[in-house]
Amino acid sequence: MTRQHALIVDDEKNIRLTLSETIGPLGFVADTAVNGEEALDKIAAREYQVVLLDLNMPGIGGMEVLRRLRSTRPGLPVIIITAHGTVDSAVEAMKLGALDFLQKPFTPDEIRQVVAQALGREEWKRNAPHDYDALVRRGREAVLKEDLDLAQDYLKTAVSIDPGKPEAFNLLGVVSEKRGQIEAALPYYRTAYWLDPTYDPSRNNIERLTAWQPAPREIEF
Repeated sequence: MTRQHALIVDDEKNIRLTLSETIGPLGFVADTAVNGEEALDKIAAREYQVVLLDLNMPGIGGMEVLRRLRSTRPGLPVIIITAHGTVDSAVEAMKLGALDFLQKPFTPDEIRQVVAQALGREEWKRNAPHDYDALVRRGREAVLKEDLDLAQDYLKTAVSIDPGKPEAFNLLGVVSEKRGQIEAALPYYRTAYWLDPTYDPSRNNIERLTAWQPAPREIEF
C-alpha cells in the first residue's frame, strides 16, 4: 500500500516533532519544514496529501505560502495551525484555499480529527458540484434544513472556486450565527460587504448585529 505524505511547516521544533508523531497513526510519512521558503521547495519537489502550516514564521509566512499555492497547487489540502489566530485571519486563510484553521494549543486527538476531516472533505469535494452558483444554492438549502455542517462544506467549496463573490461568505456568516458564534459571523458578513457593497443581505446583517439597540430582525440570506 502506498503511504501518504504530509508536510508540517512550523518554526518550532517541538511542534514539528509533536505533529509528526501525532499523524503517524493515520498512515502518514511526515516531512517537515522550518519556514515558508523550505515548505515551497519541498512542495515543488514532492506530492503531498496534506500540509499543516503555521501562519507566523520568519521570512515567508503562512499566508504568503497559501497565496503562492493557490496558483501552483490549488487542490492541495492545507490546515492552518497558529498560536495567534483571529477570526479575520481564518476568513483570509479560507479565501486563499485553506481547508481548516486550528489554534494552538491543541491536543493530538484534535489534530488527528482535523486531518481526517480535511481529507474526507477533499473526497467529498470531488463528488460535489463544481459550479459556484450550484454550490451556493445547495448551501442555502442546507441552511434552511438546519444541516449546518453540510452547508459549511458546500459554501467553503464555493469560496475555493470563486473567493471574489459575496454570497457564500454571507451564508457562512449565517451558519456561524445559527451556531451562536456571533463574533465569527461578523467577519464573514464584512467580507461579503467588502466584496460587493451593494449586496444587501450582508449590509443588513452587519447593521442588525452592530446596532446600538438592535431591533428583532431576521437573518438575511
